Amino acid sequence: MNAPTLSVNYADVKAAAERIDGRARRTPMMTSRHVDQRVNAQVFFKCENLQRVGAFKFRGALNALSQLNDEERQRGVLAYSSGNHAQAVALAGQLTRTPTVIVMPSDAPRVKLEATRGYGAEVVTYDKNTTVREELSNRIARERGLSVIPPYDHVHVVAGQGTAAKELIEEVGQLDYLFVPVGGGVLISGCAVAAAALSPACKVIGVEPEVGDDATRSFKTKTLQSCRNPDTVADGARTPYLGEITFPLVLRYVSDMVTVNDDELLRAMFFLWERMKTVIEPTGALGAAGLFEKKISVPDGARVGVIVSGGNVDFAQVGKWKERVDRR
Repeated sequence: MNAPTLSVNYADVKAAAERIDGRARRTPMMTSRHVDQRVNAQVFFKCENLQRVGAFKFRGALNALSQLNDEERQRGVLAYSSGNHAQAVALAGQLTRTPTVIVMPSDAPRVKLEATRGYGAEVVTYDKNTTVREELSNRIARERGLSVIPPYDHVHVVAGQGTAAKELIEEVGQLDYLFVPVGGGVLISGCAVAAAALSPACKVIGVEPEVGDDATRSFKTKTLQSCRNPDTVADGARTPYLGEITFPLVLRYVSDMVTVNDDELLRAMFFLWERMKTVIEPTGALGAAGLFEKKISVPDGARVGVIVSGGNVDFAQVGKWKERVDRR
């Protein structure tokens, strides 16, 4: 990773914002006096759980599919995802009249499997314990002549995700900190690029599950690390490693990376459910958990942004999660 090439800049994020305007939602920003008192700071939540398909992923998927040429669109695209990117590409395909094939683990949350099919995609499932999804996806794409839209290592996807931070900073002004969930690094990469341009003093903090800490280890060591199938409730952050595109951007623009365990994550999620009356999935609460658990020392009175990345909850798991939190 010596002298990494930075493949996405703020001009790309700005162009993506113009490209998806009117089809992606400009999601609301929410505040909570109770949260502000809890962390002794002024906190602004960017609610991507209220984005179309229930997650920020729609931004990048739509930006990517909108740039296909007629021949590529006619052949179709393939994406692989545990759920949110799957739904995003499926809906973007519906809107751009592009056939979509989505490769998903067989144990993906039912709500995400059903929603992806509901948007008209062909879903191919696999056993994550025996199959490498990238290998399966590349084989299918070659056989059918499909363009691959990966969930994070794609310049147009990165640029599209950065529009979430762009909108937040344009609405609330300068930030001192921005807490962002991390899986494959696409959201934090795009958001960090936007923050560097619009709020240069802002420190961008990535938060990922403790058992899936590949991005944190990569950031600390400056060497790409991996983590295979981490067992975490944050199913959207079970990615094996940062990508060739996202890793250099993380190294350049992110200030720090921290982890939270699943108990801390679930406590943050239920707290936001109860106090802010909005449904957030475990992965979506990663940024809030990093802030609430004081993984970074935030000065009193700081202006803090938190990206809430998604709200596609597998409600069949909620009772088990609540029991787990109550036992602690």
